[in-house]
Amino acid sequence: MLQSQIASNKRRTVLLIIVFFLLLTAIGAAVGYLLLRSLELGAALALIIGIIYAASMIFQSINVVMSMNNAREIRPEDAPQYYETVEKMAMVAQIPMPRVFIVEDNSLNAFATGSSPENAAIAATTGLLKVMNREELESVVGHEVSHIRNFDVRISTIAVALASAVTLIASIGGRMMWFGGGRRRSDDRDNGMGILILLFSILSLILAPLAATLVQLAISRQREFLADASSVELTNNPLGMIHALEKLDQSAPMQASVDQASAALYINDPVKKEDGLRSLFYTHPSISDRIERLRQM
Repeated sequence: MLQSQIASNKRRTVLLIIVFFLLLTAIGAAVGYLLLRSLELGAALALIIGIIYAASMIFQSINVVMSMNNAREIRPEDAPQYYETVEKMAMVAQIPMPRVFIVEDNSLNAFATGSSPENAAIAATTGLLKVMNREELESVVGHEVSHIRNFDVRISTIAVALASAVTLIASIGGRMMWFGGGRRRSDDRDNGMGILILLFSILSLILAPLAATLVQLAISRQREFLADASSVELTNNPLGMIHALEKLDQSAPMQASVDQASAALYINDPVKKEDGLRSLFYTHPSISDRIERLRQM
């Protein structure tokens, strides 16, 4: 059952990445038309920017993400139980030993990042290390190791890069349109097709960044369900994961400001949000939903 879930989530993730590139193409075409009167040139430039963003994040993801979250790398003697737990779970998962980091924060949280199992890292907050017992810590670390083993970290890194690229191009296009788009809009009134393309371009500038954020969050939510189940497979202890999630549910938000791009990497939503329409922008499924899925395994 777990293997079929992994395969299903991989298919969904590939589909979502394709949607990302379609959004990138649309926003590039929009900016290209508004600024250069060329849909094709704009789309091509946007794709090049997206690929450059993704490649740069893949090669530098650990340093960039750890710096964004004020994490410091530790040695075995700095936190023996935590370090040994990472070693143990990496061995069970049959992946190379990840680099180990700590975030000074009283909230309960952890995340993994990297480009592959050979180039990965795990970070946990000081609050989590104080509160979790050994079984719960194994389950949390198993969750993060599962992200690494399942190549979730690479997919999430690409999603962060593409979302950033879409936002950047939309921002540039929006500013340039106001400064230089007056004559273009006047010219486009002369023919119906020009008006339709102009409307498409303006809507793309407005909606593409929002759609990119929703796609990124959809990828994050699917990852969490799969990593919970994979952690149970590694530890053979569903209650450990359930009890860890129950403690995570009671955690306060992160005290330090968390960049939205890296928020989706955490095991627990680092910014507690209100219910309602804001639930569309949750980086994680609810803890209660995650626990219910584990009870049904």
